[in-house]
Amino acid sequence: MTITFLGTGTSQGVPVIACECEVCTSADRHDNRLRTSILVEGEGKVIVIDSGPDFRCQMLRAKVKHLDAIVFTHEHKDHVAGLDDIRAFNYKQLGPVDVYADERVQLALRREFPYIFADKGYPGIPQINLHTIDLQPFDIGQVRITPIEVMHYKLPVKGYRIRDFTYITDAKTVSDIEKEKIRGSKILVINALQKDTHISHFTLDEAIAFAQDINAEKTYLTHISHRLGRHADIAKELPTGIELAYDGLQLDI
Repeated sequence: MTITFLGTGTSQGVPVIACECEVCTSADRHDNRLRTSILVEGEGKVIVIDSGPDFRCQMLRAKVKHLDAIVFTHEHKDHVAGLDDIRAFNYKQLGPVDVYADERVQLALRREFPYIFADKGYPGIPQINLHTIDLQPFDIGQVRITPIEVMHYKLPVKGYRIRDFTYITDAKTVSDIEKEKIRGSKILVINALQKDTHISHFTLDEAIAFAQDINAEKTYLTHISHRLGRHADIAKELPTGIELAYDGLQLDI
């Protein structure tokens, strides 16, 4: 099974519009980050976790020709805004794409994309099969996915574990009960927004402490802001076993 990081940036992406900081003007491709999302390929399935505003660009860049499902972590715009662009897959596959989301996220999707759910749909609108998930494991074909609840300030957000791989974005706190679902992962992906304190995201130090507590063989940091610093500089500061993720990075799990 292969994981591709489609995007590793925070809600504004990197570079940020009109910003002239050293990160946003960097010539290093590792400092160009689309909004956070991953592609999961294996067991005959192609799955995307979160379809943010850069979804179309991410699908083109990764040359994705088929899509079975989208799984949502939560309803913020940087994670759902690209849902409309599944229309291309509907056309090519001659059918709907499966969408997995909890009830709260489904309400947000209905609010943001009312035309998808209208009784009389306009020709060419996105076609989806909506599946309700909670904190119980669920299957997409032969792919078993275990939800993990983390807190994004006061908003519950879902991370996901697939085999020995755990993917978490937008976390500020994680309960001991949910940590137990993560322990034993060989690969952990966790958000690290910036160095300064933030109300709803792990800082770099908090992400490192969390990674060391979980003690996965390898941890990758994602959902990164331009305020964290240049990729090449921050990479030198990280403890052994912890690395910055970057757009296009692929992992075999």
